[in-house]
Amino acid sequence: MTDMASAGHAHGTGQGSEPRPDGRSDADLLLALGGGDRSALEPLYERHAPWLLLRLQRRCADAGLVDEVVQDTFVAVWRSARRYDGRGEVAAWIWGIGVRRLVDAVRRRPRGVPMAEVSGDGVELSAEERVLLGVEYGDLAGALDRLSPELRAVVQATVLDGLTTNEAARLLGIPQGTVKTRMSRARVQLREELA
Repeated sequence: MTDMASAGHAHGTGQGSEPRPDGRSDADLLLALGGGDRSALEPLYERHAPWLLLRLQRRCADAGLVDEVVQDTFVAVWRSARRYDGRGEVAAWIWGIGVRRLVDAVRRRPRGVPMAEVSGDGVELSAEERVLLGVEYGDLAGALDRLSPELRAVVQATVLDGLTTNEAARLLGIPQGTVKTRMSRARVQLREELA
């Protein structure tokens, strides 16, 4: 995957806006990958790794951790390509995997150890990292667990994963209005729980 990493960074491709030399859509590549065609992973990586890296870097100041998460994300894409059900955009599906990998990576850090101490590079803890740690160790974690699965999925997509209402709707396969309604209900319930 290291060769793919350098290829993705060298080409500077973005969310599928660049010409696609192999001519296959993202969905076609995932179908091929799910069917055992390992060559489909490289074009997916080249199209999506650069923007994924940038978006994850906005949420985590530890560049080494973000690089690991991007690599782990594409290993997960390769392993779970068969599970992609065709609903929503491939980019939103990849983003969902990537941000969950980032949350998991932050959670694996020793409790009470700041990110800068773990990374050893003097990087300050970002606001997003503080929120992620608060979800893991604070009262918010229990309150989120008590939400219905539908409300929790919307909170996960919009708040923790940082998706827009439109992106969350596509990822979850529900209308944008439903995302807004569920988010509003989740806010009310969380306020009551945390009051």
